[in-house]
Amino acid sequence: MRSRAAAAIYRSLWDHERRTRSGRAYAENTGFLVDLPHRSSFSPDASFHVGPPPGPKFLQGAPIFAVEVRSEAVYGPAAESAMAAKRSDYFAAGTQVVWDVDVLREGVIRAYRATAPDAPTVYSRRDRAEALPALPGWSFPVDDIFE
Repeated sequence: MRSRAAAAIYRSLWDHERRTRSGRAYAENTGFLVDLPHRSSFSPDASFHVGPPPGPKFLQGAPIFAVEVRSEAVYGPAAESAMAAKRSDYFAAGTQVVWDVDVLREGVIRAYRATAPDAPTVYSRRDRAEALPALPGWSFPVDDIFE
């Protein structure tokens, strides 16, 4: 379920890339080099990046939009704390929007924005999740992560 959700979001981002030519969509296992005191890279499950094309292995700088799809092990107080710290790192590196995708328990997408990092917008089934201000004109039907 986790991989299917990430793939569905990536495909939608790829369609947005093709339509707008405003950046590039990336699937899981793509590395982004950042310069933070305690983190040198990110590897989100799906992402959108504007900036120079990739080097031999990694992209330079954080994506403007990052998607983290929860696995079975990413629940509970310690996991919540770790995810909040990771979101904070994303925002410090320049990411504008981070999605926390929960397909296993609540079936929601929480959109966190750098402008209000502690006040996520929660999207449920039948909603269209968006990633403003990072990706104007793009949205994603939450139901698609369950197909």
